[in-house]
Amino acid sequence: MAVKKKKAAPKASAKSVKGFEETLWDTANKLRGTVESSEYKHVVLSLIFLKFISDKFEVRRAELIAEGQENYLDMVEFYAMKNVFFLPENARWHYIQINAKQDDIAIKIDSALATVEKNNPSLKGALPDNYFSRLGLDSSKLAALIDSINNIDTVEDDEQDVVGRVYEYFLGKFAATEGKGGGEFYTPKCIVNIIAEMIEPYNGRIYDPCCGSGGMFVQSVKFVDSHQGSQKDISIYGQEYKATTYKLAKMNLAIRGIAGNLGDVAADTFYKDQHPDFKADFIMANPPFNQKEWRASDELTDDPRWAGYEVPPTGNANYGWIMHMIAKLSENGTAGFVLANGAMSTNTKGEGSIRQKIIENDLVDCMIAMPGQLFYTTQIPVCLWFLTKNKKAMNIDGHTESNHRDRQGETLFIDARNMGSMISRTLKELTKDDIAQITSTYHAWRGEAKDGDYEDVAGFCKSARLDEIKANDFVLTPGRYVGTAEIEDDGIPFETKMSELSKTLFRQMSDSEQLDDVIRQNLKVLGYGA
Repeated sequence: MAVKKKKAAPKASAKSVKGFEETLWDTANKLRGTVESSEYKHVVLSLIFLKFISDKFEVRRAELIAEGQENYLDMVEFYAMKNVFFLPENARWHYIQINAKQDDIAIKIDSALATVEKNNPSLKGALPDNYFSRLGLDSSKLAALIDSINNIDTVEDDEQDVVGRVYEYFLGKFAATEGKGGGEFYTPKCIVNIIAEMIEPYNGRIYDPCCGSGGMFVQSVKFVDSHQGSQKDISIYGQEYKATTYKLAKMNLAIRGIAGNLGDVAADTFYKDQHPDFKADFIMANPPFNQKEWRASDELTDDPRWAGYEVPPTGNANYGWIMHMIAKLSENGTAGFVLANGAMSTNTKGEGSIRQKIIENDLVDCMIAMPGQLFYTTQIPVCLWFLTKNKKAMNIDGHTESNHRDRQGETLFIDARNMGSMISRTLKELTKDDIAQITSTYHAWRGEAKDGDYEDVAGFCKSARLDEIKANDFVLTPGRYVGTAEIEDDGIPFETKMSELSKTLFRQMSDSEQLDDVIRQNLKVLGYGA
């Protein structure tokens, strides 16, 4: 069964339903005043985090009382056993709420966050330090924001991840309002979904060397949950350079009860690798696009991560990121990541030679050209790279998968540039049908029986062998391989079409002549005629 293109399902109007996330955003945004969104997001997200962990604490406390275990109400162990953070009185949301109208509320919030971090080692370095006091936010506006966040029910029975929804929604909205800076912490959800559905991180070690706010990790866990897997089968490792974004990532994981090792501190992945001897089964990443001056010309030249390849150029970190991830892959590992389109074809300062070597080493599993306008931060189109060391149809444990085809010496190219639907004047999003078409095509190519047989589809997908890629000068742009889509025959004979088109052309030529005469007459009246 060939994997054919599907028409996208009609998209519901964005104005048809106004969720509580949007209502909360509208309320919070009106209170922002003169505080920049790059600063304000830490105010809002920190308060949402504090509300969430406090609600969980109160639920657990009520359970202990109901069980007649009042003697254990102040014992950390009885909360930790249920993955609940223990909170002293002055760190609980109720305490913040009843003091919201006080002039020193900012100091009380800072104290509460510091107490939470001190009492819970897993949150070390995650929460803002004296942030509210230093920001000087108007106390009345802060009180109004506290009242608004108080309306979030984080423990309602029918929505276990309600605070996760709010958190994710706010991260997306902040990314949109911040423009270029937003890309440092947020990757569009549809892109993260594609990567997760492609590499299928059911079990093993998942790594993101530039994790932003941790969206890749969150989606990995969601993928496992949605496929009836167990979170116990995966472990999460990552790193982030910016201290404020590092804190966002730690909060984002904690707010969903996800354990992860993001290193002891925020640090540069190239100069201070937080996981130096680590090998990953799955890598998911969205490195900074075309990062300039990422290293000095005389630094990292003998780094073992470039072993067997040329040293990546100083003017662009794209191939530095690629080779870092290759070095981090386990023997049968798979990586899926986002890059700017230029990386597929550039020959600048040795990049072409590096790409050729990667292709000749048979690491490129799949390349996907994505549409433009997917990011809040840039309008440029991007591509998804999927590299693997397991083309021999093996799983991460080194066992042969009977339902996988051996794709040694082959690479799948998918051109998804014409997919997606505009959700605003400047922003596009891939639909669920788009994502399903892309991922099912890949899994059919890999030989999974549930997805049927794979076929090349002109204009969309093509399985190319190494000699064909070599003939194209080792360029990995999917458009070079997939060709153009076949035009469906509408049943109208060519002679009829040509006759109708000719009549239309002659009519337009006649109209043009008449307009030319009118223009000449008007110019004569104005004294410019011949």
